[in-house]
Amino acid sequence: MSNNTAVRRLDLGYFVRPASETGGPQPRVESVLAYLVRRDEGLILFDTGIGDAGPDTEAHYRPQRRELRRALAASGVSLSDVSLVVNCHLHFDHCGGNPLLGGRPILVQDVELAAARRGDYTVDELVDFPGASYEEISGEAEVWPGVWIIPTPGHTDGHQSLVVRQDDGTVILAGQAHDFASHFAADQLAHLAGLQGLEQPLPSCRPWLGRLLEFDPRRVLFAHDCSVWEPPR
Repeated sequence: MSNNTAVRRLDLGYFVRPASETGGPQPRVESVLAYLVRRDEGLILFDTGIGDAGPDTEAHYRPQRRELRRALAASGVSLSDVSLVVNCHLHFDHCGGNPLLGGRPILVQDVELAAARRGDYTVDELVDFPGASYEEISGEAEVWPGVWIIPTPGHTDGHQSLVVRQDDGTVILAGQAHDFASHFAADQLAHLAGLQGLEQPLPSCRPWLGRLLEFDPRRVLFAHDCSVWEPPR
């Protein structure tokens, strides 16, 4: 495992989720976050920001973008420094910067890419563009030593998360596997209660959650929440 692993958050803007999608009476403003994973082997970019989804979607979500080049420059890197792209899924607010990275391998679950190419799912131009180079994955994969892709379906069938070993513990880039750190915390406690034999009824949780927790994460980071989950110690 690399001794020079570092994970850095990128702020790529925000959008307004309308009340019809929040389950409450008010709209909600949500961050759009990407992550840089620096390793001896190179630089991984996890998600690439908000793409142009056309006037109807623009009016619906009112996105405010921070340009990917500028966000990378603030972290001391450029587009040309990126070795590998990993998208948690291919909705327009997660793969918007992919066309700027033509020629770089993009790691995606095969079921996610198939869904994106069937249409009526995302923005076609953000999926198949000049220089698009996909490496399709079916299930788990160790990308580099100490860096795993783990399927975390739910938000989409092909959603995936990235697990990164560091010297001081494991970081999970969970994308939109959970919308909020508090939702992850609730599921983690429900999973623990089940393991400890607490009688039903208990809340259900995602079947892949146990696999993520096997990595004993020190931090879990999200695509639309600046909060970070950390285990009680």
